[in-house]
Amino acid sequence: MKKLWLLAMLIAPLAFAGPKVRMETNHGNIVVELASKQAPQTVKNFLRYVADGSYDGSIFHRVIQDFVVQGGGYNQQFQQLPTFDPVVNESKGGLPNKRGSIAMARTQAVDSATRQFYFNLVDNNNLNANAGAGYTVFGQVVQGMEVLDKLAQVQTGYSPILRANDVPTSPIILKKVVLLADK
Repeated sequence: MKKLWLLAMLIAPLAFAGPKVRMETNHGNIVVELASKQAPQTVKNFLRYVADGSYDGSIFHRVIQDFVVQGGGYNQQFQQLPTFDPVVNESKGGLPNKRGSIAMARTQAVDSATRQFYFNLVDNNNLNANAGAGYTVFGQVVQGMEVLDKLAQVQTGYSPILRANDVPTSPIILKKVVLLADK
């Protein structure tokens, strides 16, 4: 059993081994390692928004304790941000929606993800591709999980502008997203 645990610990960091981004929020920084091999089109799509700087100054507009923190789609005035074309859903055979993973938000249409993403605060197996299409996981938090845990505790309420519940009453701002250089 010890050998299996040790092997799992050695292999775990290789599961992603993709580029890393630092998300600078007004509550602290989160570093995410992207899963280029498991979700290549999704990572490419996400990095387009990072490269054009359009995540900078956006907000996390949905926070549900023991579920997700979602953002990337609105500016601080709750205006929807422009999108590129939707990306093909890569959830089948992909990575699970586990605590600390980042995944693409989408509508009921399977291939509708554009720029919005969410962080899983817990293992959300119901979001995986089981009998139907799931939500594409494309990375994992490698630093700053405590920041996400702090975000999960913010006060939320109803937003008449978004016509939605679970909106933070004080803005959670994604100040900047930076692609980190390989070391």
